[in-house]
Amino acid sequence: MSSLRRILTRVVITLPVIWLVVTVVFLLIHIVPGDPIVQMLGDGATATDIAALRHSYGLDQPLLTQYIHYWAGLLHGNLGQSLRLHDSVLHLILQRYPYTLALTVAATILGALLAIPAGVASARRQNRLTDRTLGVVSLFGLSFPNFALGPILIVLFAISLGWMPVSGAGTGGVSFLVHLILPAVTLGLGMAAILTRMVRTSMLEELSQDYIRTARAKGLPERTVVYRHALRNALNPVLTVLGLQFGSLLSGAIVTETIFSWPGLGRLTLSAISNRDYALVQGCILAIGLTYVAVNLFTDSLYALADPRMRR
Repeated sequence: MSSLRRILTRVVITLPVIWLVVTVVFLLIHIVPGDPIVQMLGDGATATDIAALRHSYGLDQPLLTQYIHYWAGLLHGNLGQSLRLHDSVLHLILQRYPYTLALTVAATILGALLAIPAGVASARRQNRLTDRTLGVVSLFGLSFPNFALGPILIVLFAISLGWMPVSGAGTGGVSFLVHLILPAVTLGLGMAAILTRMVRTSMLEELSQDYIRTARAKGLPERTVVYRHALRNALNPVLTVLGLQFGSLLSGAIVTETIFSWPGLGRLTLSAISNRDYALVQGCILAIGLTYVAVNLFTDSLYALADPRMRR
């Protein structure tokens, strides 16, 4: 019951955050410098066209009325209409969102699979050659940006060796997974570098605890001591960083999706900004923001599973 109570408490705390995200996204079109309607139509638009579009967006109504209508539309799944693509914003987001989610999940899994063994190995061999080598590699990963790594991977694995496709998302199935590899590697290596340092720091703290010395004194195998006892207790701060990084990957996928022509939400957002399609920009930012909140709520709920102390 204590775990359920904790999750329900986190849900209640998250509700004001959701309200704040929706409110900021709503105000986005009002805090844009200049008149967004004129920017959408161009300087050559007539006063009649400007007034008609302003009325279609409801921008001629009082701000509070617009705010109420925005919430009403949101609750009914109506995020407006894209001016440039002539389609509903919700439909466009639902088309692109699975691609961004697949890319982000793949990058997160790749980062965790690389970082956890590397961080544990680095902590077990503190100040030795393995630890220093992994430290240098992590620093290199943190210092190398996605917009530089992506083209290098394309030149090496797609153009020179011909092992991977250059761009796109394939036609589904195996083709989709093959096209996913290079973007996921580009997005996941930086995350792996951050997580490696975090796992190392957390493991060093746990390996110095009294219960670890007691477990070793009892004659437990070293792998049991490290992976069953120390690593499990070291996962809480790692989960926190993992949840935060997942949200960062969602927003940071814009660059990676552009490099690899990945048909995701980030690329759609960039296109909407370029076309001054503010309704679509609002919808994309709202989708990313709400996903970020949901991931952090899910991360909080995992604490009790990772650390039995949290259940008490």
